[in-house]
Amino acid sequence: MNTHYTYFIILGASLVGPLGLSFDKKVAFYKNWKYLFPAMLLPALFYIVWDIFFTSKGIWSFNEEYISGIKIINLPLEEVLFFFIVPYCCVFIYECIHVYFPQVNNKRVGDIVLKLLAVVLLIVGIIFYDKWYTSCTFILNAVFITAIYLTRKHFNMFDATLFLVAYLVMLIPFLIVNGFLTSIPVVIYNNAENVGIRISTIPLEDTFYGMLLILMNIVIYEKLKSNHNGIWKSS
Repeated sequence: MNTHYTYFIILGASLVGPLGLSFDKKVAFYKNWKYLFPAMLLPALFYIVWDIFFTSKGIWSFNEEYISGIKIINLPLEEVLFFFIVPYCCVFIYECIHVYFPQVNNKRVGDIVLKLLAVVLLIVGIIFYDKWYTSCTFILNAVFITAIYLTRKHFNMFDATLFLVAYLVMLIPFLIVNGFLTSIPVVIYNNAENVGIRISTIPLEDTFYGMLLILMNIVIYEKLKSNHNGIWKSS
């Protein structure tokens, strides 16, 4: 087996299920592609720039044995695709929770939990200011969550409880995929730049790195949906 396709195979295996089930009659996720694909662009661009910078600083690196060798600046093509494929899979899960468990919606409880989480992340990020992966990931999460609430009137369709419940479910496949990436390993972390707490082979920071990526996607996705529905109703 050619191991240089390992990262591609992991991404492909991740996408097969959500893509196939996107045509489920009840969820009909394919009908939301017109919101999802544009929503992916800004977060992906932000993460690609972040990833390029961290790779250049040696915060993490990629095992040449398990990537194709095709690179965009210093990032493997597979890593760039990660920022589209993982959000696709996660927003699909979010929509499934939304459709199959409508009783999950409860803005007040979710808002409280998300605000408290932002405070904790900000404090931890400041404490570990000398560890780039920890401080950047935690503080950026806190800043983005704060920005949501400071501009809440523009994002009133975002339901924090639905997001938090969906993210807990997303963590299962997310950790499985990251488990493969970090145990093979496809991605190698510089332990001097994280707190050293691992979920098996996965740095704790990865769960919040992923959380911010998905949160950005869902906030923009819901905004585009609400804009379209508002225009449709007013016409």
